[in-house]
Amino acid sequence: MTTEQLKQLPKIELHCHLDGSLSMEFLQKKLGRNVSCQEVQVSRECGSLAEYLEKFALPCQCLKDAEGLQEAGYDFLKTASRENVIYTEVRFAPLLSVGAGLNTKQIISSLLKGLAEGKQDFGVEYNVIVCAMRHHSTEDNLDMFKAAREFLGEGVCAADLAGAEASYPMSNFLELFEKVKQMEMPFTIHAGECGNAWNIVQAAEAGAKRIGHGIAMAGKPQIRQICRERRIGIEMCPISNLQTKAAENMGDYPLREFLDAGLLVSVNTDNRTVSKTSLVQELELIQEKCGICDEELWLLERNALETAFADDSVKHRLLKELT
Repeated sequence: MTTEQLKQLPKIELHCHLDGSLSMEFLQKKLGRNVSCQEVQVSRECGSLAEYLEKFALPCQCLKDAEGLQEAGYDFLKTASRENVIYTEVRFAPLLSVGAGLNTKQIISSLLKGLAEGKQDFGVEYNVIVCAMRHHSTEDNLDMFKAAREFLGEGVCAADLAGAEASYPMSNFLELFEKVKQMEMPFTIHAGECGNAWNIVQAAEAGAKRIGHGIAMAGKPQIRQICRERRIGIEMCPISNLQTKAAENMGDYPLREFLDAGLLVSVNTDNRTVSKTSLVQELELIQEKCGICDEELWLLERNALETAFADDSVKHRLLKELT
């Protein structure tokens, strides 16, 4: 497909973080000053996920009050609408917005209000995935999930675990996600982004319906088999994965391997602003470097729809746009 055809392609995005995807226009308005690209975008010299995560400090400053959260939700869908995203699941860590007297419920409510306004103006369907952060305590993460659980089906669709995977392996969070499962809250897990394939196995065993990134299962057919048999979605983010050195280059990138193995792969941006990317750019890249043909582009979107946390009525409506 040409760039224009890719732009017109109806797209579903399942792995995109709010704080890493705020527009420069929003950041400058909220901070009241010019913001340079170097402050919020990674350079070609980025050497690791830990270095990549340093770019989130400034955007998080803009999500500390109800007004900022509401405007951020609106800004996020405005950006998504520009390349025909028809459904998105925006990731968001409520505990990073605690401050200025807001509790978790007020934080989530503020974001949902802005997203609702954005849907009305731009027509993009959405849900929110609430992220526990690896460096936060189990108690704090569990309290956040309990508060978010009250919004399940009312804008919130699932839970997640994000942050510095190499420093905080999945084994530290098995108890937490056992409790999330008991709450009947579906979840996805960032796993295998930093080279440890065992994190993917443990996330699957814990009950994750999707895996964020999953790069570390490249060349590991037994782990791929687990994900295939359980129909676990694999949320791949090519440009981000190159920047964090999850993959050294596109020659090593396992998207083709995963697709050929029958995995439910989707393609996502991860962080539009931090990675200076878009879904169109991601799809252009995999066309050129992974040999993805037009029919496979449609397959990636159908995979995303199948593994989305949207309810059946939304999926049925979206399916009409993908057939």
